[in-house]
Amino acid sequence: MQQHIDRLSERGVDVVRVTYPDLTGTDRARDVLLESLPDAVGHGLAFCRAVYHSTPRGSTADISGGLDAGLPDIAVVPDLATLAPLPWEPGVAWCHGDVVDPATGAPAPESPRDLLRAVLARCAGQGLRPVVGPELEYFLCDPAPAGGWQRYAEATGNVYTAGRRGDPDGHLTRTLRHLRDLGLGVTAGNHEFSSGQFEINLRHSEALDAADRAFWFKAAVKELARVEGRLATFMAKPFNDEGGSGFHLHLSCLGEDGGNAFDDPDAPYGLSATARHAIAGVLAHAPALAALANPTVNSYKRFGPDTLAPWLIDWGLDNRSAMLRIPPERGAGARFELRLGDASANPYLLVAGTAAAALLGVRAGEEPPAPLVGYGYDASRAPVLPMTLPEALDAFEADGELPELLGKDFTAAFLAYKRDEVARFQRHVTDWEFGEYAYHL
Repeated sequence: MQQHIDRLSERGVDVVRVTYPDLTGTDRARDVLLESLPDAVGHGLAFCRAVYHSTPRGSTADISGGLDAGLPDIAVVPDLATLAPLPWEPGVAWCHGDVVDPATGAPAPESPRDLLRAVLARCAGQGLRPVVGPELEYFLCDPAPAGGWQRYAEATGNVYTAGRRGDPDGHLTRTLRHLRDLGLGVTAGNHEFSSGQFEINLRHSEALDAADRAFWFKAAVKELARVEGRLATFMAKPFNDEGGSGFHLHLSCLGEDGGNAFDDPDAPYGLSATARHAIAGVLAHAPALAALANPTVNSYKRFGPDTLAPWLIDWGLDNRSAMLRIPPERGAGARFELRLGDASANPYLLVAGTAAAALLGVRAGEEPPAPLVGYGYDASRAPVLPMTLPEALDAFEADGELPELLGKDFTAAFLAYKRDEVARFQRHVTDWEFGEYAYHL
């Protein structure tokens, strides 16, 4: 403990921000003065468990273990192995927090980070260690003159560009440098298809580390935008006249020998039986997985033909119109890219769900259908994914195997939380409804 305090003090750090993800993947945190860090580690930081049941608008969903139990505590214990000074906030470092029940010391049932740990332990029992490479897109917004937010640097045709043409204020390079200095393992970034839209890639690593870095990445990008007086949003589709933002997930597995368990140059497509079974598992559980990969009402407005957002359950060899793409690399680079997720997904839940579906496929030992050839989006050739959040939640609950592997307590909390979201949306009168009906009806 003292060595951590001494090291931070030498770097001018006197505040430690202890962060952990809620069910949506938003960072919850508390700032701890450096001299109080030993107490925080020894006893944990008390939070209300209903933080997991709190909605983005500030209400509390009625979920077992929260309101009905009198709003009990959880304890968040700083994980000092993850300490990292914040490059943009002198004197402050942050670290992950492990969330436990203060009475038992067991992980909180809703904790996304612990859910992923449990899934990875199941994978290890099968002799597999998932390796993940996250790709995330987001929109950057400026304050609008009349209030609200508008897209930053409005201009067309800037997909796959870098520099001031699509980024006149240098947001991307400034953000890349801060994220590099934070140690998040970012590799590259570029302007994406839509005005004000950017993508930043993170290097691949073992699954928990990759999810940790993706979680911090989203929190850091949003924080850095606030420093600029802007808003960064990972909302799936924030604008009617533009496309959405994806969260593509590259996944492979290390075998017991430490090699890539997905590679086999003598097998069909150069993919081992393990890889093919994993692909079959993701395809089989894709309707349920959509609830984790596309977790908001807004998520399903990103789908549709010619959007490059998958809405059919298919796979293809280096085919970006497929839900599950096999990049061309083999050997150590053999992997699949799940293109289903949108940027609003909780990194821990998306990684856990994908790894769990792949594991179920490996256990089942089934082969996938023939891969997609040519441009996809033909509903006569492949099943359609759920096209609304209620459909995805129903598919998740009905799946059986995937919720069982993820755990009944998590499943119950997640379904209750998301169905509360759907119910609130269905009661809300939208601007579209007023514009459509008010004048004539």
